[in-house]
Amino acid sequence: MDRPLVARMARPFALPLPRHSPRATSRRAHGARRARGARPARGAGRRAALACAEALRAPLAAIRPRRRLRIALLCAVICAPLLAGGWMWFRGSAFVGVEHVTVTGASGPQARAIDAALAGAAHGMSTLELSTARLQAAVRAFPSVAAVHATASFPHGLRIEVVQRTAVAALVTGGVRTAVSADGIALGTGLLSGALPTVAAVHEPATGARVQGTDQLAELALLGAAPAAFVRHVQSVYTGPRGLSVTMRNGLLVYFGDATRPHAKWLSLARVLGDPSSAGASYVDVRLPSRPAAGFPEGSAPSFPEAAAAQGEGEVPTTGESPVGALAAGLAAANPSTRTSTESESGSSGGEGSSEHESSTTGEAETGEAEGASEGSGETAH
Repeated sequence: MDRPLVARMARPFALPLPRHSPRATSRRAHGARRARGARPARGAGRRAALACAEALRAPLAAIRPRRRLRIALLCAVICAPLLAGGWMWFRGSAFVGVEHVTVTGASGPQARAIDAALAGAAHGMSTLELSTARLQAAVRAFPSVAAVHATASFPHGLRIEVVQRTAVAALVTGGVRTAVSADGIALGTGLLSGALPTVAAVHEPATGARVQGTDQLAELALLGAAPAAFVRHVQSVYTGPRGLSVTMRNGLLVYFGDATRPHAKWLSLARVLGDPSSAGASYVDVRLPSRPAAGFPEGSAPSFPEAAAAQGEGEVPTTGESPVGALAAGLAAANPSTRTSTESESGSSGGEGSSEHESSTTGEAETGEAEGASEGSGETAH
């Protein structure tokens, strides 16, 4: 074989020589002569290779005279893959396997099934290699589970927190009922109960799917913001001429208008129920939460001196003709703190032991969103 051809083939594998070597000098000179007639692309690649050799020359020159450093680098190169493989084996081994699982947050009739599904999925994991995706897949059959959070306790403990959706209403579609959460997720028939208020819909969603319909989503969001003391007294929620409307089980109507400021509107309703002057009202308008109004049938508006006297005595009328009084009495019996809070709010808004009332007769217009709310009845604004 031609010697120059062999030299050219072995040149890429040759170690760079010191710059002061005569052989290196002659080689650079020979390379320079050949580069003058070489093609531009080939010259650029050679220059890049020479630049890499120059960059590596200084580190190699620093390591060459230091034997201990060379040995340390060799050991690091050999041990790094072994250490990585050992760590991968150890993190999935039985030495750190999950043995003790604690599940919190699950409630309702499906709580035991949720706990069992999560515990079964967790026992195949280790505390150094948790898989939240596996835990979520284990409870995918339970639409009431909104999220799962896992915290490991080395070496064998695992704590799982379940964020659960609660049923706030029964969605009624053509006579078919299904439980739904406040964010509009259908929870199936397993969570239905007679205490749930009803919400009407046109299309029945599949279990785990979201309810379709802007009105229905607003109605469910309103129920989700209701205090627990009120929810058990709600019969149905619908969208009528005055917007979102709630029918209580004792016949009282409550007009919310829309789903904005739901907490303020529920607290405003509590204030009206705690005011004795609202006894005998047939509906309560809280579309303006800062100015709630109680509506009365024509000719049955309360006498304000008698109401003020009753308020001073701290008594709430509970006659059978008063939906407001009956509801207030039921709320006070179920939650004694409700009556205390509403009475204190009522007293602070009207001064020492008194409150100011503004009455309007049939046909008089209310300000803002409450305009026309008193049509066909007498109304007392609080």
